[in-house]
Amino acid sequence: MEMEQQATFTQVTLEDESAHAFDSTVARIWRVFWILLIVTLVEIALATVHYFFGVPPVLLRNVIFLSLTLVKAFYIVAEFMHLRHEVKNLILSIMIPLLLFIWFITAFLTDGNSWRMDRERRAVQVEQVTPAP
Repeated sequence: MEMEQQATFTQVTLEDESAHAFDSTVARIWRVFWILLIVTLVEIALATVHYFFGVPPVLLRNVIFLSLTLVKAFYIVAEFMHLRHEVKNLILSIMIPLLLFIWFITAFLTDGNSWRMDRERRAVQVEQVTPAP
């Protein structure tokens, strides 16, 4: 009789722990949802204000958008790829190449824009130098 009670107690304890783990996971997912929703709503509000009123300036708006997007990306990676709970070296081995890749894209976009601006400047100079028939 005592064996059955202990088995029942162990089963109830395991079920309680399982239910607690499930509740904890669900609560964490909802927390992530609300944080990402708030950041997204801030981005939408910023875009709407810029569309109707023209503030903040485009450069500042883009910097804010990029910052908020990076916050969301890092938060998603930390939570759903479980990097938050990993060792520091693993996190750095993923994040440093990612940051270098972002720098790489930025450098190429800047260089491409420089070439475009130079080509437009030269086209204007050619039009000014060419005599009219």
